[in-house]
Amino acid sequence: MAAKQIADKLISEHLIAVFSKSYCPYCSRAKSVISSLGLDSSKVGIIELDQTKEGADIQAYLADETKQRTVPNIFINEKHLGGCDDLLRAQSEGRLEQLISSA
Repeated sequence: MAAKQIADKLISEHLIAVFSKSYCPYCSRAKSVISSLGLDSSKVGIIELDQTKEGADIQAYLADETKQRTVPNIFINEKHLGGCDDLLRAQSEGRLEQLISSA
């Protein structure tokens, strides 16, 4: 139950929620793109799953909810976006700014 509460809290309290692993190059790329948006840091929530004891449980919960087992697992405005490729695609298509500004 703790994993669900931690994940849901991060998603509901932040415009962008990222479930990441500190050593993952795709996570680093996604966090760099998000950082470049210039949002107030209070709007972006990041959990490094490899650095929290509930990490494996959170990842399993998210896999059940989103059908995505990989990281990064990104939510914008409480909606599941996907992973790094989905974020980069949304950015290149101009949808990323729309998703953020519609919040």
